[in-house]
Amino acid sequence: MNILVTGATGFLGSRIVQTLLLKDEVPNILATGRKINAYNKSISSPKLRYLLGDLTDKTFVQSLFEGKIDIVINCASLSSPWGTYDAFYKANCITQSNLIKTAKEAKIKRYIYISSPSIYFNFKNTIAVNENTPLPEKLVNNYAVTKVEAEKMIVESGLEYVILRPRALVGAGDTVIMPRMIRSYEEGRLKIIGTGENEVDLTSVSNFVDAIWLAVNTVPINCNTDYNITNGKPVKLWDAINYMLEKLGYNKITKKISTSILYKIAYLMELKSKYITKKREPVLTRYSVGILANSVWFDISKAKNKLGYTPKQSTQEAMDEFLEWHLKNKEE
Repeated sequence: MNILVTGATGFLGSRIVQTLLLKDEVPNILATGRKINAYNKSISSPKLRYLLGDLTDKTFVQSLFEGKIDIVINCASLSSPWGTYDAFYKANCITQSNLIKTAKEAKIKRYIYISSPSIYFNFKNTIAVNENTPLPEKLVNNYAVTKVEAEKMIVESGLEYVILRPRALVGAGDTVIMPRMIRSYEEGRLKIIGTGENEVDLTSVSNFVDAIWLAVNTVPINCNTDYNITNGKPVKLWDAINYMLEKLGYNKITKKISTSILYKIAYLMELKSKYITKKREPVLTRYSVGILANSVWFDISKAKNKLGYTPKQSTQEAMDEFLEWHLKNKEE
């Protein structure tokens, strides 16, 4: 099967490409993104070709399907706790629309869409969430709004599809979740929010790539639906953060701050960003506070039963993998 991977120059996309290169069933991989970085340059194979461009450009998207494409794995996305609706719509929905239209014309076999569990978040503890859990009446931010809209596009497309929602990916190549925590600590801004007892799902990126491969190969009866993907074993978030900090030679975080106070501070920062600094992401958002203060974990029974998904790498192993990669790149 010939596979197109979008967002292939990012953290997840790069890991997908690396795994697909090991699959004998995949003779050709077309990888697209905006910019090749050092991490991508280390990935090479006769069966891999990069084609860089903008997925909002219909002509560019059409060029991706000039050769035979059987499977599309769309993990291109603007992922941020802050931003305008227009920016998110352009990045998450116009790109989806262009890809779907051209994929239909090319008569692809299956479309794998990487969505987000942020669509469930409602500033409360969200425990054992499954795919039938109703979404909040008001979604948490423009990112979540446009991910839901992009999901609807593929559901209504007529293509055979699988929607996957990974929660908090961790592993080598992560430039978002753990690095943000490290920067906050180094800048003296990181404190335990609330009690520090909240449990969350963190997901090994290698486990999630396994889930993608299962979605590529599953029988049609398991398609045209959505799956939540995690490691299946929630961990205490602040214990995990302190584990990482200690491994880096830092002191553990012990100072705490009230969740309600921090929500108020974040709200004021959001107002400043919206009306004064104009679009610049605030240092703190209410979404970020909520994610760090609440218990958030998911029921992955559906993925286990239908896709045969079994998490292989533990959360600690995924964090150790990230730490080894982070320290190596920091030295370089």
